[in-house]
Amino acid sequence: MSEVKKELLYTGKAKDVYKTDKDDEVIIKFRDDITALDGGRRDTLSKKGAYNALISAKLFEVLEEHGISTQYIKLEEPDEMRTQALEMIPLEVICRNIATGSLLRKYPFHKNQELNPPIIQFDYKNDVYHDPMLNDDIITALEITTQKQLDQIREITYVINKVLSRYLKERNLILVDFKIEFGLDKDGNIVLGDEISPDTTRLWDSKTLDNFDKDIFRKGEEGVVEAYKKVVELVLTDEEIEKWNVDKL
Repeated sequence: MSEVKKELLYTGKAKDVYKTDKDDEVIIKFRDDITALDGGRRDTLSKKGAYNALISAKLFEVLEEHGISTQYIKLEEPDEMRTQALEMIPLEVICRNIATGSLLRKYPFHKNQELNPPIIQFDYKNDVYHDPMLNDDIITALEITTQKQLDQIREITYVINKVLSRYLKERNLILVDFKIEFGLDKDGNIVLGDEISPDTTRLWDSKTLDNFDKDIFRKGEEGVVEAYKKVVELVLTDEEIEKWNVDKL
């Protein structure tokens, strides 16, 4: 257990945010809780938090190497990430490469239809309103962002999709879709925050199209933790797996 955590600032569905010894940095603690179906399904799965933190940290590092600014600083523990403190923008930015999930329920796409260019969707991150989809006009009218900021978020998301799709394809994973969040740093710059993990992405085996993500839990199936561990083993290097003692978490 890390000793750098101070006062609890925020608790979410699967993560806690703590003050640290530095005013402009926080610790994000990834818990083992898992939810789906707008909170209708809940459970606690041992090691799930650590697996998500390890995956998120690695993917943030990959994005940083390609010029994407993220809040990630380092892992303090396998399930605790030190990050920049951000003023989070209450938008869920969803990028879709293949038609599945809610896109099939709401629109006449074909199952597993490839989307080229990918679809970028904005949802209002607000439990009271059940995270409704927003367009540009509603976002700017609510003063969530300016149009310039929104355009920047959209362009950054396209780059993130391109980088991660290529990185994961090299590891026999298809990036079907993903949800990300952004915030503003102390200078007002837009920075990628939160997490990128099997909780917030759809990842398919490139040969079998089997799920390695939270869809397993949504469907009520077994093997969630095993799937998340498999993603850890695919995206981290052997040295990183050994460093964090993944087999003995």
